Amino acid sequence: MPILNWKGKRDLTSPEAALLIQDSILHPNGYGYPKLQPDGRVILGDNLSIMAALLPEYENRINLIYADPPFFTNRKFHARIGRGEDSRKPSKWKLAEGYHDDWLDLDSYLQFLYERLSLMVRLLAPNGTLYLHLDWHADAYARLILDELFGANGVFINEIIWAYHGPSPIKTAFNRKHDTILVYAKSKDYVFNADAVREPYSPNTVATFKSSSKAGFGKVPNLERGKVPEDWWYFPVVARLHSERTGYPTQKPEALLTRIILASSNKGDLVADFFCGSGTTALVAARNERKFITCDESIRAVHTVRSRLAESAAVFSLERDSSIKNKTVYEAKNVKVHITEDSISLATSLNVDFWEVDPNWDGKIFRSAAQSQRHARSGELPLELKIKIGRKVCIRLVTVQGKQIQLNV
Repeated sequence: MPILNWKGKRDLTSPEAALLIQDSILHPNGYGYPKLQPDGRVILGDNLSIMAALLPEYENRINLIYADPPFFTNRKFHARIGRGEDSRKPSKWKLAEGYHDDWLDLDSYLQFLYERLSLMVRLLAPNGTLYLHLDWHADAYARLILDELFGANGVFINEIIWAYHGPSPIKTAFNRKHDTILVYAKSKDYVFNADAVREPYSPNTVATFKSSSKAGFGKVPNLERGKVPEDWWYFPVVARLHSERTGYPTQKPEALLTRIILASSNKGDLVADFFCGSGTTALVAARNERKFITCDESIRAVHTVRSRLAESAAVFSLERDSSIKNKTVYEAKNVKVHITEDSISLATSLNVDFWEVDPNWDGKIFRSAAQSQRHARSGELPLELKIKIGRKVCIRLVTVQGKQIQLNV
């Protein structure tokens, strides 16, 4: 296979593995509390060391990996943290740091990508599929890297074009309005569920076959069953007024991940996303009865995916690399708690974005049995939760600024 070289290229034979610490287990709306074990893992930390830590347990075992890394745009992206804002007035939005996609040079970016893709290939199951999502900045380089890592026995399945509309400042060229998704497998024995992703034929196609027996050169498709989508997809981006919007930058639409997950995995399979961002992959996997592992080095990304998964029916753990210090604050004088036998309520001047309760805190693993979060559009946050209270109560709050507070009641 052809090999792409760059200055400083090196193999990563023995990456340093992270020591993972489990911070909590979240039971959305009390589902399965307290005995049901997690089907998902949300991990805070650098994905290189996290993937290295996962190798002993998951090498050759992950059925589907979706990777949406930085694109080499050399930009710094910000997250919207305001709630109930006017989406038509960007100058008045409250913003915080999202993630950086800026690099010293192309060589450093390619090494970053190469090291992480090499671990993903090792984690991928023999019949698994890897989807790598990039755009025009680096997709050509990435294809050569994947050709090298998968080797002569690997299978290049598709180059998918995701097309979308939107404003563009470009005046000297055609507007760049598509991303590229490269799809690879280790062997020809990969999962592809064609019937799970079929879509209706266009009305024009149906009308053509009804009007002429010569249409399709005598080959009549099953018009009722529908067709397998082409390798060009149109899904609207998650825009300012989109109902899915979390405020996290470059958020991908749920419809895009739904097609990928239904096509290339089965119920009960393990799906991974090591650049989780807003958490769309984990959310769609949970909704479709898949297990998941997802991670990000940004605490804001991890908080976003936690908030979204809190509305699912998937029990999941929150973990972190032990090298990342626990910055939880254990006192909050401006928070008042009122507890009855079957409810708990807060009164606070803090700008809380999310809060949760463990009604039987054992002092070790926080098991979240009830959650409340601020609505992305209205900005409203319910400050009362109906829950049966045990002997010892622990409350965790996350502010809009990302600060986590713990109260032992």
